[in-house]
Amino acid sequence: MKKQFMVIGLGRFGSSLTKTLIANGHEVLAVDKDEHAVQEMAAVATHALQADCTDEAVLRELGASNFTHAIVSIGEDLQSSILTTLLLKELNIPTVIAKAKNDMHGRVLKKVGADQIVYPERDMGTRLANQISSNNLIDYIELSPEHNLVELKAPPSMDGLSLKKLNIRANYGCTIMAIKKEQDINVSPKAEDEIHTGDILLIIGSNDEIRHLEKDYERKR
Repeated sequence: MKKQFMVIGLGRFGSSLTKTLIANGHEVLAVDKDEHAVQEMAAVATHALQADCTDEAVLRELGASNFTHAIVSIGEDLQSSILTTLLLKELNIPTVIAKAKNDMHGRVLKKVGADQIVYPERDMGTRLANQISSNNLIDYIELSPEHNLVELKAPPSMDGLSLKKLNIRANYGCTIMAIKKEQDINVSPKAEDEIHTGDILLIIGSNDEIRHLEKDYERKR
C-alpha cells in the first residue's frame, strides 16, 4: 500500500517533517488552524489547508480516513493535541504519531491511542520523516549536513548476495559499515560476506545516496 501522509500542526517540527516527506517523494496534506502557517507551507506541501482538526466533521471532510499515516504535531495546545489524536484513531487511521511536550502529555496521548510518541529535539522532524518514508529504514542519525548513519533492513532483493556482488560503494557512493544478524554483528565486513533478507545493515552516506540505494532494491523485488 502506498503511504499517504497527513501532518497536523505546522510549527517548526511539523514544517521540517512535511518538507522532508515531500523531498522523499511522498504526497502530504499539511493542516493548521493558523492561516499564516498554512500560507508558508502552500508552496511546499502537496496540499495545505486551514482547518480545525479537533472537529470530527472537519477530519471526515478532509478525508482523514484515507491516509495511512497521520502525524499530530500541534504545539502548545495540549487539549487540541489529545482530542485530535483520539479522533484520528477513531477514524481507523493505521498509524497515528503524536508529538508530546512532556512525559505526562505523552502518557495521555498513548492512552487515547497514539501508535508512536515523539519528543521533539533538533532535527527530529527530519529524522522521523526519513524513518516513516521508508519500508526498511529502522533508524537514522544525521552526522553532518553531508553524512548520515542509518540502520536499513536488507530487502529480499539482496538475499544471498555478497558485498562484492552488490558493490554498493561503487554503485551508490555509500558504505556498509556493519551487518547485524540477530544477536551477532559483523563490523567491517569482508567483500565475500553475504547479506540475507532481514539482516540489519549499518550504512554511512548522504541522504540522496542512501535513498537511491533503497529505491533501487525496492524496485528489484
